[in-house]
Amino acid sequence: MSHSSFREKWKTIREYLDTLVIAIILALVIRTFVVQAFKIPSGSMIPTLLIGDHILVNKFIYGVKLPFTDIVVIPITVPERGDVIVFRFPKDESKDFIKRVVGIPGDKIEVRNKVLYVNGIEQNELFTNDVADVVSSQIMASRDNFGPVNVPENSYFVMGDNRDHSLDSRFWGFVDFSKIKGEAFLIYWSWDKESKVLEWLGGWSRWGRIGKVIR
Repeated sequence: MSHSSFREKWKTIREYLDTLVIAIILALVIRTFVVQAFKIPSGSMIPTLLIGDHILVNKFIYGVKLPFTDIVVIPITVPERGDVIVFRFPKDESKDFIKRVVGIPGDKIEVRNKVLYVNGIEQNELFTNDVADVVSSQIMASRDNFGPVNVPENSYFVMGDNRDHSLDSRFWGFVDFSKIKGEAFLIYWSWDKESKVLEWLGGWSRWGRIGKVIR
């Protein structure tokens, strides 16, 4: 092989390597600062999110954090009531949870006979109380009446939409702003393991849920 031929091949290889490195860096930047994918493992957010939904989370909306820390260096906005957020579980920060914000700093939260009240006003949401999940009914009954509690500064009170079967702030307290990873905004894929269609493949896609905006 001539010297010029070797240089040409090496130049081509280097261009591919440069492209690969740039792609990896961009992917890491996007995952760290902008968007991250998550899979829904439980039914605590039914009917908004189903088991097997694959979602995208906007990590940029609540501010830019220093990599591998909870320090916000560029604040942008804060969660509002109704936002569906992903956060580090307060009792085990190696796990990520997804719930809906029902109380923001300064709010008074109370549950009376399964009805949610925020600042004394009954909330008429689309939430459901009758979809079974793995959470014991006896455990959940202990939170049919809760509070009132006041949401402290920089903290949020969250609940699952399937509130009869959701372990949430009623059980383990508030979510600190620094532990929030972002807001869920889109279902990009949904896999139904219970489907009998192509059961040998382990399930079937819920085509109608793909591209659905999370509200």
